[in-house]
Amino acid sequence: MDMVMVMDMTMKLEIGGFTNMYLLYVVGFIVAFLLAVLLTPFVKQLAIMVGAVDAPNERKVHSRIMPRLGGIAIFVAFAGGFFAISPFFDSINANVAWGLIVGGAIIAITGALDDRFELSPKVKMLGIVGAACVLVFYFDMRVSFINIPFAGTAHALEWLSVPLTIFWIVGVTNAINLIDGLDGLAAGVSAIAISTIMVLAIMMGNVTVILLSAVILGSIIGFLFFNFHPAKIFMGDSGALFLGFCIATLSMLGFKQATLVSFVIPLLIIAVPFSDTIFAIIRRKVNNKSWTTADKGHLHHCLLQLGLSHRNTVLLMYGLSTFFGLMAILLSQAALWVTVIAIVVLLLVVTIAAELIGVIHKKKRPVLTFVRWLIQVK
Repeated sequence: MDMVMVMDMTMKLEIGGFTNMYLLYVVGFIVAFLLAVLLTPFVKQLAIMVGAVDAPNERKVHSRIMPRLGGIAIFVAFAGGFFAISPFFDSINANVAWGLIVGGAIIAITGALDDRFELSPKVKMLGIVGAACVLVFYFDMRVSFINIPFAGTAHALEWLSVPLTIFWIVGVTNAINLIDGLDGLAAGVSAIAISTIMVLAIMMGNVTVILLSAVILGSIIGFLFFNFHPAKIFMGDSGALFLGFCIATLSMLGFKQATLVSFVIPLLIIAVPFSDTIFAIIRRKVNNKSWTTADKGHLHHCLLQLGLSHRNTVLLMYGLSTFFGLMAILLSQAALWVTVIAIVVLLLVVTIAAELIGVIHKKKRPVLTFVRWLIQVK
């Protein structure tokens, strides 16, 4: 057979395989999207029937009783979308998929119980840690190495990989839950984070993460039709915790080597909820309150207090999440020194912005005061 003919046939096979893979991504997205659109109205009625509703109070933004439990629709749509195409997919890591589904089920059930019975923070944390432990010990998904930045050497520290992985999953899961305060906010920010992870996975050729991201993204967008302002249903803890769990797991899969860059990129992906969580802990410490005490000092609360409308506040936070997502993509390809400089500048800007808005404290602004002092000295 002529060499040109062989090369032509090989190229056609490769293109055909490439097309089939991306066709499955699209089909998974569409199936999950349609399931979320079809299931959400039924879940809304179920939430009302079982009493899983969110009543307004002095801390809540909404002014009427709202059904929650929307996370069940998101989870079932994700599971349905994955199972619909899994028989046709040979390249996926089944262990990862099952870990996300089983761990996600534990998280979704824990959140659903909280949506109905308002579990104590300790009980809810137990469910989150339990799901993380299942992922780590049963499905063996964890950070494998700790790399020393600039040294180029890797040291296997398996004793540290377990607590580090569990801490990451618990932290990200709770961070997404903390920003679930406005219509469509947590769902939209999660969709942007998942989209960022998917783009990075495409750049790295991680088929498993691409597929799972596409399916999760479909379920989120389908649910957003009912959750964007003015919302008809809230996702509740069943949704916020599940999406946080998905983001934590998928970002960890894409960056298992814990170098400086691979720590920074996942943090940039969740920069908005992560920074809001850190500022909340600092704020409550400054005000001598428990870190679990709910308040109205989160970023979205402060933006509303500045006069932004409900919708514009959400859209602004979407924009911030998109900016950090783009930064994550760009810095994943940048030199290490560029990443270090960019992160230092971003940390300074974010801290000053937080002090100006009042996320940390309404009056105390130590970093801004120091910067002003430096300018005066010069």
